[in-house]
Amino acid sequence: MAKKRYFAWSPLRAIMAGVGAKIVARDAVDYLIDYLQKTTVDLTKQAIVYARHAGRKKVTTSDIDLAINL
Repeated sequence: MAKKRYFAWSPLRAIMAGVGAKIVARDAVDYLIDYLQKTTVDLTKQAIVYARHAGRKKVTTSDIDLAINL
């Protein structure tokens, strides 16, 4: 069974093209999607820890910022 993707291929490809990567291999975009998805999951899990520590259920910008910068 294939892993569910949460990032769409076309917008990421558009971002890459916008910064100058006019020709990009499909597997390169897929690799970037895998990286972004893993990073997002890891940061979200850490942000949840910070929110719970603060006695909240809602994850806030501050929680995400802490997860990114610590």
